[in-house]
Amino acid sequence: RNMFGRHLCSKLGIALSSRRIPSLLVAAVLVALHPVPSQLTGTVTALSISPLNRRASVTVALRSASLHMKDDTTESSPPAAAPPVLTIDPASLTRPGPSGMAGIRNIVAVSSCKGGVGKSTTSVNLAYSLRKAGKSVGIFDADLFGPSLPTMVPPDDDVVKFVNSRQIAPLEADGVKLMSFGYVNDGAAIMRGPMVGQLLEQMLGLVQWGELDYLVVDMPPGTGDIPLTLCQKLSIDAAVVVTTPQELSYVDVERGIEMFGTVDVPCIAVVENMAYYDEGEATPAAAATPEVRLDWDLIRSSVLSVLQRNGETSQEDLAARLADVLRDEYDWAAEEAQGEAAAKNAASATTGSTSRRRVSLFGPGHRDRLLSQYGIDLAFSLPLLPDMAGSGDSGVPFVLGHPNEEAAETFRALAEAVHEEVTALKFAAVGKGAGLRFDRTAGLMVVLEGDTRLGTIHPAELRRACRCAACVEELTGNAILDPADVPEDVVPLGGVEKYGNYAWSITWDDGHRSLYPHKAVLGMVMNEK
Repeated sequence: RNMFGRHLCSKLGIALSSRRIPSLLVAAVLVALHPVPSQLTGTVTALSISPLNRRASVTVALRSASLHMKDDTTESSPPAAAPPVLTIDPASLTRPGPSGMAGIRNIVAVSSCKGGVGKSTTSVNLAYSLRKAGKSVGIFDADLFGPSLPTMVPPDDDVVKFVNSRQIAPLEADGVKLMSFGYVNDGAAIMRGPMVGQLLEQMLGLVQWGELDYLVVDMPPGTGDIPLTLCQKLSIDAAVVVTTPQELSYVDVERGIEMFGTVDVPCIAVVENMAYYDEGEATPAAAATPEVRLDWDLIRSSVLSVLQRNGETSQEDLAARLADVLRDEYDWAAEEAQGEAAAKNAASATTGSTSRRRVSLFGPGHRDRLLSQYGIDLAFSLPLLPDMAGSGDSGVPFVLGHPNEEAAETFRALAEAVHEEVTALKFAAVGKGAGLRFDRTAGLMVVLEGDTRLGTIHPAELRRACRCAACVEELTGNAILDPADVPEDVVPLGGVEKYGNYAWSITWDDGHRSLYPHKAVLGMVMNEK
C-alpha cells in the first residue's frame, strides 16, 4: 500500500493482502534485510507481526545454492539448512526527529487556535489520565511566550540534571516527566520569530526523554511558525483540538483541523471546554429530617391565657381541646414531611439524582457539525468548574485532586479514546487506503478502498448530501438547501482533496465548497447497494 510495502513485496517475493502491517515494522524488516546479498533468493514461509510486543518475525526458505558465498567454481552445494528466522524489534529503531525522543512511541499534540480555552488544562489532565491507566507519559510545554506547566505542575525536584555532556533529563512530578521553557527561564521570552524557532529546536534536542509510551505536547495557540515547526520536527502521531462552544471558537477549530491536515497529522478528538455549568447544589443522599419537640402543656396554658385576656374565665376545657387539635395537625404535617423526605433520600441514594440544573452558558456546542462535516466522532464536553481552575492554580492536576468528579471521568474517557485511536492509526492504517475521485469520462464520483472500487455516486447526489451550515440548519437539522436548486450536471471544479484523515473536500462548479466524512461517503455507497 505504500513505498515500504511495495519494496518489501519485491524484496521478499510475497503479496501482502492485509493493510494491518505497521509501516514502522515494515521499515524494520527492510533495515534488517538490507545486508542480505542480492544473489540470495527465497520464499517467505511465515510472516508474523505482534503489535503487543512490537516485534516481527519473517521465515525465509532460501533457494540459492551459493548460501556460503563461495566462488563460482564451487562444485557442490552445501547441505540444506533450516529456513532462517529473522526477528526484528522496532524499539531498537530511532524515531524520526531529535535523538532525545528516539524512545518515545507516540506523540500527541493538544492544540487550539485561540488562547484561554483550557488547552493546557486538557494537556495536563490527559497526560495524568494516561499515567493512571498505566502508561509512561511526558508533557512538553511548547508555548515559549506563555508557559503554563510550571504553575500547573510544580516538579518534585526543580534541579535540572545532565544525563550526558549534551542533554538534560526532564523534570518529574507524580510519575510524569515534564519540560517547559518556564522551568529553565524565570523571565519573559522576548524574542523575534527566527530566534523562537532556534530556541525551540535547541529545547527539542536538549532533552533526553528516555522510554515513553506517550509524550503530550501542549502546543502554543494559533497556526503560526511554532506549531508548524513542531508538526514537521516531531513526527506527531495525532492531535486533540480544544475549543469552547461559541461560534467564534468553532471557526478556529476548522483552522486547526485544516492546519493538521496540511501536515498530515490526523485530528482524532475535539474537547469542548466550559460547555456547561451545573446550577444549584446536590441534595444530601441521606439527609435526616430534624425532630422538633413541642411542650403541649405550655401550649395549652398559653391558649388559656389568651382566652382569659379576652374575658373568658372558665375555658380550660376549650383550651385543652384547642391544644389537642393543634397537636393532631402538627403530627399529621410532620408525618407527611418525613415521608416526602424519606422518598427523596431514597431516590437520591439509588440514582444519585440531584437538584442541579445543567446550563449551556455558551450555546449547545458543535459536536454534530464535527461529526457530519469532518467525521470526528470523538467529541468530549467539560463543565465550567471552579475546582478545575483552582487545580491549575494550586499545582495539583484535577484528575488527581478530584478523582471522583464527573469531569475526571471525562478525562479518563478522553485518555482511553486517544489510546485506542492512536493504536488503530498505527497498527491498522485507518483511512490510509480510503479514496474518492471524480471520473470525468463516466461523470461519476468513484469511492475506493485501497485498490478496490467500492461503488460510484452521482455528483449531483453527493452535492445535495452536503451537511455544512449553509445547507443544513445547525440547531434544528432542517434542510436549508433545496435539492431542486442543485443542477444535475454539477461537477467538481478541481480534484478531490483529502481533508485530514477522515474527510474529503470538494469545490463544486456552482461555487460551493463541501466537506464529506469518509464514513458518510461509504454509507451512501452501501445504501446504493
